[in-house]
Amino acid sequence: MSTKVPTSSFAAEDQFGQRVAARLSAGNQELPHDIGERLRVARAQAVAMRKQAPQLRTASAVMQSGNVAAMGGGWWTRIGSVVPLIALVAGLITISVMQDEDRASELAEVDSALLTGDLPPAAYTDPGFAQFLKSDGASD
Repeated sequence: MSTKVPTSSFAAEDQFGQRVAARLSAGNQELPHDIGERLRVARAQAVAMRKQAPQLRTASAVMQSGNVAAMGGGWWTRIGSVVPLIALVAGLITISVMQDEDRASELAEVDSALLTGDLPPAAYTDPGFAQFLKSDGASD
């Protein structure tokens, strides 16, 4: 029973890349010269990018009294995060006040129409008047 040592993933990737490059190069003879040169340059660029090691970037954080503040933080960051909340609350309060004013003006219109109309306000509470309105609307 023989144990075969598995190849690393980098070696497998390199072998696969070599096989793909060989396949692509096999059909390269039939292409026009300018296209072949562009492919050669593109392959060289791809190999150069593959050989570059990835660079890791780290974000700096500053500790301020036990709290983590990203990218320096400070008072401006706190103010910048509170301003949208204040704007939202102010907007909601404004909408509420405007709706209350609209409701009050609608009620005032109804009251003025009732008080200045031809019928006394007591007529609207009479059950016979509601029946009269229904029968009068059906006969029109």
